[in-house]
Amino acid sequence: MSQNTDHIRVTHAGSLPRTPELIAANEAKEADGVTPEFLDLLETSVVDVVQRQKDLGVDIPNDGEYGHTMSSTVDYGAWWNYSFSRLGGLEPTEVDRWADAKVHRSSPGHIVLTSFPDRRDRQKFNDAYNDPSSGILAHRKAVTQPKIAGPLTYTGQALVASDITNLKTGLAAAGLTEGFVASLSPGSCARVANEYYQSDEELLYACADAMREEYKAIIDAGLTVQLDDPSLAESWDQINPEPSLEDYLKFIQLRVEATNWALRDLPQDQIRLHVCWGSWHGPHTTDIPFADIIGSVLQINAGAYSFEAANVRHEHEWRVWEDTKLPEGKSIIPGVVSHATNVVEHPDLVADRIVRFADLVGRENVIASTDCGLGGRVHPQIAYAKLEALGEGARRASKRLW
Repeated sequence: MSQNTDHIRVTHAGSLPRTPELIAANEAKEADGVTPEFLDLLETSVVDVVQRQKDLGVDIPNDGEYGHTMSSTVDYGAWWNYSFSRLGGLEPTEVDRWADAKVHRSSPGHIVLTSFPDRRDRQKFNDAYNDPSSGILAHRKAVTQPKIAGPLTYTGQALVASDITNLKTGLAAAGLTEGFVASLSPGSCARVANEYYQSDEELLYACADAMREEYKAIIDAGLTVQLDDPSLAESWDQINPEPSLEDYLKFIQLRVEATNWALRDLPQDQIRLHVCWGSWHGPHTTDIPFADIIGSVLQINAGAYSFEAANVRHEHEWRVWEDTKLPEGKSIIPGVVSHATNVVEHPDLVADRIVRFADLVGRENVIASTDCGLGGRVHPQIAYAKLEALGEGARRASKRLW
C-alpha cells in the first residue's frame, strides 16, 4: 500500500452487489457444478465491475468478491461462507448460525463465544430483531455452516487462482495496476464450529496455516490481500455476559499472534487488515469502543488498517487518532460512507470526514473507503450511489488538502 502523492486515493471494503445473472448462476452452480458458461460469466462480470469502480473514482478496486458466492441479494455472510468450499476437514451441518439458539456462557478468565441469537445486542433489542418489519434481518436467506471434523487444510487453490486471474484481467482492461482480494482472517476462520481441535490456540494456528496459502497466492500474484477480521471487534458482543476488558484483550491477543504467524515473511505493503463491528443493521449498542482495541489492531503486521468510521455508532471515534500514533510507513483506510443506512452521504460530508483523518495522520496516509462491504447490505442502486459519493468526496477533499 503506497502512500498518496497528489490526491486522496479511494478504495472500498470488498463486497459489491452481484448482478441478477450472477446470483442466478450461483444458484444453478449448486446443482450443475462449475460449467464453462459460469466461468465465462464470472470473468465478464468481474471485468465489468472493475471498470465500474474506476468510472466512479475508485483507485484501488477489487473483483467485487464475485468469486465469493452470495446466496441472495441480501447476504451478510458471504465474506465468511466462501471459505467453506476452500478448506478441507469440514463436514456439513444443518445449523444456520444466525438462527442457532444455543447458549454458551463465559466466566472470568474463560471466554467462549455464544450463539448469534444470544448476542448481547440481540438480547437487549429482542423484539426488534425478531420483528420482520423492523428491517434488521429482513429477507435474509438461511445458510448453513459446517463444522471442523478433521485437520484443516487449504483446498481452494483453483478458486483463488480464478479470483486472481479475473481481477488481473479486469485491471488490465480498465488500465489499472493496483487491486486487492479479500480473504478470511485466522480469527474469523476459527469461529466455525469445532469438533476436532483440543484448544483455542491449536484451532487458531491451524486456521492460520491453512489460510496463509490463500494470502500467499494473492501476494505472489502482485495483488494486495485484505484480511477480513471482524473477530477482533465483533466478538465482544458475542460474549455473554460481558467480559472484563483485560480478559477480552487476552482473548484477541491470541488472534493477533496467530494472524502474524500466518503473515510471517510476507510483505506488509501488500497486506491490509479490515476490522468492523459486524454488517447487520442492528442497534450495535454493545459494540466495544475502538480505543479499547486499537493497540491490538496495530500489532498486526499489515501495511494499512481499514475500519468503520462513518457508522453512526462509531463515527465519533476518529478522535482516537489524536492520542494514537500511526506507525511509520503505515496507512489508514477509514470508512467514510456507511453500509448500514440507505441514506446516501453528501460528497461534502465525505470530504469533511476524510480531511479530519488527514489532519491527524497526514494526507499521504489516508485512503478513503466504505465502512464494510456494500454488496448484500444495501440495494445495488444505493450501493453505487454511495461509491459515487465516495469518489466525489475524495476529489473534494483532495482539492482542500493539495
